[in-house]
Amino acid sequence: MSKFRTLDEADVAGKRVLLRVDLNVPMENGRVTDPTRIERVAATITEIADKGGKVILLSHFGRPKGRDPKASLKPVAEETARVLNRPVAFAEDCIGPAAEAAVAAMKPGDILCLENTRFHKEEEKNEPGFVEALAKLGDIYVNDAFSAAHRAHASTEGLAHRLPAYAGRTMQAELEALAKALEHPERPLAAVVGGAKVSTKLDLLGNLVAKVDVLIIGGGMANTFLAAQGKAIGKSLAEHDLLGTARDILDRAKTRGCDIVLPIDVVVAQKFEAHAPSRVVDVDHVSADDMILDIGPRSVEHVASVLARVKTLVWNGPFGAFELEPFDNGTVEVAEVAAELTSTGKLASIAGGGDTVAALNAAGVADRFTYISTAGGAFLEWLEGKSLPGVEALKV
Repeated sequence: MSKFRTLDEADVAGKRVLLRVDLNVPMENGRVTDPTRIERVAATITEIADKGGKVILLSHFGRPKGRDPKASLKPVAEETARVLNRPVAFAEDCIGPAAEAAVAAMKPGDILCLENTRFHKEEEKNEPGFVEALAKLGDIYVNDAFSAAHRAHASTEGLAHRLPAYAGRTMQAELEALAKALEHPERPLAAVVGGAKVSTKLDLLGNLVAKVDVLIIGGGMANTFLAAQGKAIGKSLAEHDLLGTARDILDRAKTRGCDIVLPIDVVVAQKFEAHAPSRVVDVDHVSADDMILDIGPRSVEHVASVLARVKTLVWNGPFGAFELEPFDNGTVEVAEVAAELTSTGKLASIAGGGDTVAALNAAGVADRFTYISTAGGAFLEWLEGKSLPGVEALKV
């Protein structure tokens, strides 16, 4: 992949380091309910502080329309201090007198969190004057927010053109993992693409068909492909207006020598609810009043046999309605197979996307995958082959 600058090349001692992180964490009643994103950037924050840098945290939080106390980063700064086990100061703004005074008071090794960048509408517009006001606060810019790298905003892209710019350790790990997955993978390379709709993943499927050796399709989108092959799918979720598109994807895969793996048996029910009475049927025997809600045991075995012969796996999306028991079984069982192959050194496994991460956490296997991306939209855009402004700006 293209070379990008990392902290290995940055001299941060005594410098004001504007560190873009993603502190857009889940909150309830003013408390952080899941500190995963803070934990991910903790290593970068502590490394810069321990090297004598003045760490100035920049982040957005939510989608406020102007200044909104409910979208303040103050409670997140407090949680960051708890995660780091060291003090984190807070400034009531991210530019202007309040921010400037807080930065001026810093000593080497100090950590300061600035207020939500999205309190200023100029942030999302990447407005030059706002970029300038942010740049005044720092000597060096470090981006450790891959999850926001698909946005060309002032704090994610604009600053990289105004100050010496580097990738933080989380950004570096993400870029290296994704390069390993798609740019120079060990082959054979397989991709699992699941989720509800083909329409949301057309670009992804188109890009992957050209790059992977095996494409395993699950979730609601598999129903659309089954219907495109002329199979009855009953009342299952599907996009009947995209049957032609699905057939095109199947044809392109055949031309490119990419094997498409679809379910061969499925779990069906007549109600979409947890613990609804269900049964396993062959894909050729789905009744008119059935809904396909998961893959069946023979499909799980088939996917497991595919994973056993590939070297690299990219995973985005569940196999069934994993949020409802027992329709999470297919996703959990395949996840366990992938985790076991990874643990024994037979497979490099890279997974990402909100539903995927939730499913792998629920299966208790996330820590046994090679890399789990929490980046959501940025992960998906990378897999679609799109360039990410926040990453492009870091390239040498």
